[in-house]
Amino acid sequence: MTLDPYHAPVSPLAAGLSCRCPRCGRGPLFKGFLDLAPACTSCGLDYDFADAGDGPAVFVILFAGFIVVGLAFWVEVKFEPPLWVHALLWIPAILVVTLGLLRPLKALMVALQYRNKASEGRLDQSGQ
Repeated sequence: MTLDPYHAPVSPLAAGLSCRCPRCGRGPLFKGFLDLAPACTSCGLDYDFADAGDGPAVFVILFAGFIVVGLAFWVEVKFEPPLWVHALLWIPAILVVTLGLLRPLKALMVALQYRNKASEGRLDQSGQ
């Protein structure tokens, strides 16, 4: 029997998009822009289990590239603007999309790790 306090399940999507604790949904997940806090200030969950790695960055690159390149092609075909207009439009768009999505996607990955009890792989030594 465990003596841990009960916490109602929190949706990983809700916790991720709000950048909140994956266990209680109230405490902040980050202490900086992308730095995880050491633990939840509300329920005390230790965030040492969380290792999102490069996953969020890969998804952001793919999503931002799809959206911005698609829009750039559409603008080029529809309006044929000079290159400086493309630079004026798409450099800020890339910055806004990538920086705007990186934090929530990292939080979503951490929430999914918590929900699925993901951990490092271990070799099974019992069969030898």
